[in-house]
Amino acid sequence: MVSVTLDGDTFIFEIKGLHKIWAMESKITISKENIIRAYQNKNEFTFWRGFRMPGTEIPGIITAGTFYKKGRNFWDVMNKKNALIVELKDNYYKKLIIEVANPEETMRLLNTK
Repeated sequence: MVSVTLDGDTFIFEIKGLHKIWAMESKITISKENIIRAYQNKNEFTFWRGFRMPGTEIPGIITAGTFYKKGRNFWDVMNKKNALIVELKDNYYKKLIIEVANPEETMRLLNTK
């Protein structure tokens, strides 16, 4: 699970609990101007997430860490129903695919310009 907060013009994506170990990441900071959009799309949750480097994947249970598929993407998802896709520009990651507590509220926050 990931919590998202806005601090000035920077979004802070904080990875919670044991997910820090599985994802091998604790916090990602992204400038507001580097976020293209946040959305939900079940079609992007294909069986193959990409090449895992580094991270954890137990099919049907958890996908967490860095995966390479059409660019470098960060995953932290256990429950696809609460997952968001955050498209980025000019960043280390091309996309963040993250599970959040309240997807609708988080999408509103991320999509506010």
